[in-house]
Amino acid sequence: MINYDIYVSPLVERNASREMSELFGAQKKFSTWRRLWLELAKAEKKLGLDISEGQIKQMAKHLDDIDFKKAADYEKKFRHDVMAHIYTFGDAAPKAAPIIHLGATSCYIGDNADLIIMREAMQLIAAKLAAVINLLGKFAVKYRDLPALGFTHFQPAQLTTVGKRATLWCYEFALDLEEIEHRISELHFRGVKGTTGTQASFLELFEGNHSKIKQLDKAVGAAFGFKKICAVTGQTYQRKTDTMIVNTLALIAQSAHKMCNDIRLLANMKEIEEPFEKSQIGSSAMAYKRNPMRCERATGLSRLVLSLATSPAMTASEQWFERTLDDSSNKRVVIPEAFLAVDGILQILINVADGLVVYPKVIASHVQAELPFMATENILMAAVKAGGNRQQLHEKIRLHSQAAAAQVKQFGRSNDLIDRLKADIDFTKIDFEKVLDPKKYIGRSPQQVDEFVKSIVKPICRKYQKELSRKSELNV
Repeated sequence: MINYDIYVSPLVERNASREMSELFGAQKKFSTWRRLWLELAKAEKKLGLDISEGQIKQMAKHLDDIDFKKAADYEKKFRHDVMAHIYTFGDAAPKAAPIIHLGATSCYIGDNADLIIMREAMQLIAAKLAAVINLLGKFAVKYRDLPALGFTHFQPAQLTTVGKRATLWCYEFALDLEEIEHRISELHFRGVKGTTGTQASFLELFEGNHSKIKQLDKAVGAAFGFKKICAVTGQTYQRKTDTMIVNTLALIAQSAHKMCNDIRLLANMKEIEEPFEKSQIGSSAMAYKRNPMRCERATGLSRLVLSLATSPAMTASEQWFERTLDDSSNKRVVIPEAFLAVDGILQILINVADGLVVYPKVIASHVQAELPFMATENILMAAVKAGGNRQQLHEKIRLHSQAAAAQVKQFGRSNDLIDRLKADIDFTKIDFEKVLDPKKYIGRSPQQVDEFVKSIVKPICRKYQKELSRKSELNV
């Protein structure tokens, strides 16, 4: 039941998927804690500690049936969340109560659970990135040879194609995917390190047997699929790990912001629009408007992620000696929000990339308005081949170009440069239709699209084949 009296995060309510929201929910967190306690006990038993099979089985039976009310009551009493859940788990598995958390510290539970959850969250992000890349790749192929104005400094420049421009967006996401895959593969488990990272409690439990302690560390990491374990820690894993992960999420936000800003500008030019539903209202006052609200939301969320990226860096810098506790309150907010926001961004991008609307005739009209200026070098070469003097022809083109530009800028008229040149006796032998074919000015854009899709997009699609059918229904 929704409680309308309290604040609810828009990241959950309006943006992120249920999948991602559940990863950072209480059920996932605390059931992961119980799994960590179980695997610790199993490894300790295997290495010779007095832990019975009955205790292990009872723990395994109660991994998900968490009594949150009881846990809250315990936490109010103890002012300690880990102890509250140790007692709650012990009540559910009374045989195991004496050995739950044996030799461990709170960060064995909290830190390792955070790493497990962040890894799953990154895997979900990677899958959604692949879905965006797939859709943009298809869009690029469809419009591989549709000439469009290129821009530098947001001023008309040489022609590109609609498809080639889409590869620029797509490539940034491919680089982001590469980075997040690296983060997943290189993520180090904190492991079983004890209160200040010295493993002193485990040395006591195993009566000074260093070999067994090292085996314990590896066994618990392996149980959760981690190939790499922190070589050394204080009480916590190195907080710069959070910095690296959130920085990677910020890279995705940068790519999204750039793409969505481009689409917003193109929407203003009436060249390309994001999907617009039949009953969607663009403005409460101006009924004709088709505002790019999806892309606007994505850029807004992207700025949030970029701002969040500074916090883990400051937290990592603040860790005194073996640890301080000023990381916890910050981390509980920043990490989930960064993931939820990026998930929301990718939800929007999947929706947008799957339904981009292109207006070729508007694009063509913008090309034709600028092409006469861009074609002047080719016109000059053609006129020289027809027997003209290069320097004299250059001067004529310069004068005609300035006169045509004045018509456009000063009087708001169309570009009449070609009509001026056609009327000039020195240019009468030129085949203007041939010279003004826009496809003569797009360079290797179509071939670049083909090569990019073959070398970058297709391998990603093969790797993430099962994830490519994702659809995104936005909440609002």
